Amino acid sequence: MQAYSRSRSTRTLMTLFVAILFFSTSAKADDTPAEQALAQFNESRSAQTANRFLEQMLKEELIEKPIRFAGNTPLDTIQQQVWYWAGEYFYAQQRYDQAAEYAEKALPLFKDKSASSDCLNLLAITYIRLSDFSKAAHYAKQCYAIDEASGDADMMSSSLNTLAAIYMGANQPKEAEQYVLKGIEKAQQANNPTRRAVLQAMASEVYHALGNDQEALKHIDEAYRLDKDNGHEERANVRLAQKASVLLGLHQYGEAEQVLRQVMPFIRKSGDMQSLGIALNKLGMALLSQKRETEAVPFYREAASIFTKLGDPYNEVHARRGLYESLWKSDPDEAKHQLDRFNDLKDSIYNNVSAESLARYNAEFGNDWLKVENHEVRTRLVTAIILAVALALLAAAIWWAMRRRHRKQEAINEKLTTDIDELRENYRKLNVQYDKALTTQNDSDNEELKGADREFIEKSVNIINELINDGQIDAATVAGRMGMSLFQFRQRLNSITDETPQSFIQIIRMRRARHLLDNHRELNISEIARLCAYNDTPNFTRAFKNTFGLTPTQYLEKQN
Repeated sequence: MQAYSRSRSTRTLMTLFVAILFFSTSAKADDTPAEQALAQFNESRSAQTANRFLEQMLKEELIEKPIRFAGNTPLDTIQQQVWYWAGEYFYAQQRYDQAAEYAEKALPLFKDKSASSDCLNLLAITYIRLSDFSKAAHYAKQCYAIDEASGDADMMSSSLNTLAAIYMGANQPKEAEQYVLKGIEKAQQANNPTRRAVLQAMASEVYHALGNDQEALKHIDEAYRLDKDNGHEERANVRLAQKASVLLGLHQYGEAEQVLRQVMPFIRKSGDMQSLGIALNKLGMALLSQKRETEAVPFYREAASIFTKLGDPYNEVHARRGLYESLWKSDPDEAKHQLDRFNDLKDSIYNNVSAESLARYNAEFGNDWLKVENHEVRTRLVTAIILAVALALLAAAIWWAMRRRHRKQEAINEKLTTDIDELRENYRKLNVQYDKALTTQNDSDNEELKGADREFIEKSVNIINELINDGQIDAATVAGRMGMSLFQFRQRLNSITDETPQSFIQIIRMRRARHLLDNHRELNISEIARLCAYNDTPNFTRAFKNTFGLTPTQYLEKQN
């Protein structure tokens, strides 16, 4: 019997994060030879059927050399290896539920804790893709403990990078910071410049998310230098794409334009249309910010065309907004058309897609947390960046534009502070329509919650109101402020209220809207919309009518 566990070099490559967030279309594999062989093993667990499955893994290039079991090999050993590699196979096929199922079955069969590190690593990256960051962190920390016990600085830097990616995927960059900085330290100890470059790029993403773009710029410049010095031209180009995002955050639009024009030929040559579209959006933004609207139009237009063909509304919405802003002086009719398309897309995103889905479908060029670069091991480890961050940036930009036109907003907010505080108290005594958010599923409709459930609801409502006051609100941010992953928050909230996070937030926004309409007749509809964290009046009007059956104007007329 030739037992096999992934070698250190393979494990290192397996957990090496590089600078492209890489998505590929998962192939339909219902009847692949590998799955047929796995089904045969599950029906008849023997060395012969195991060897047949492992031969398919060799053909798939998931293992580096043949694995053969003798007839007298213990069944636990055989099952351990087959189920582990089945998990690797399904991960490569982007069928993450099945990958987790097999890896969970394999894990308890590893009698030696040190030998289980690869399985723990597989579970960690699989649960990242399933947006269950709590489980991902649970397994990643176990993996790191094994690496730490081994004293291998290189392996420790790899596990720390995984942990940083998990917390970034969970939209908790402050937690990610400690892991990525320690990872850089361990990579320096291991004298591994390739991994140092990856970790420096990760650190840039962390500080960019924290709003410290000066620090982000230092780290991405160091990542670029390391890759350039080591002859990794492709990765160096990717670092430039990352740098452009940081420069835009620093409002260094001219320099961002130069960097994007330098890297654009590489992106076009790569054939990655989604990354090309994102880079075109960024270039359009750099030009628009320099008041070069006419030059920005063709870049936004090409980006919009790409994302329309790809069926990617999350990035198309940025292109449509850029076209509207670029065209509104030169071609108002076309600008209005683009604005209508922008509003339709935004409504579709908010109404039909959960924050977890946004995280899974984000494909920002240059964010490379979970792609494995290994010509022999084709497994792709892809983390989720919450595209809601991009949507939040969009909301912030619109908010600032409207703030310039409506200086009186601050005075209104100050005037309403007392009312909003009173409103928060009222949320604890909601009427029959909302009583189920304050009752257990087994209690009567009007019985208030006790203990931990009540504290959870009250804390959630307070956080939601604070975010509404800030002018932007999404479920992922609420979950982060609660100290939970979005998955955990959704499960807990649903168990108490039968509501999803989005519907729970919507109820609170609509109750605020009705309160303002009832008690502050001096406010117009657009001002009330902004106070309820809506960036445009039509969206607010549609949401209000969907909730109460009347538009805000009709509601006021009825009240009068």
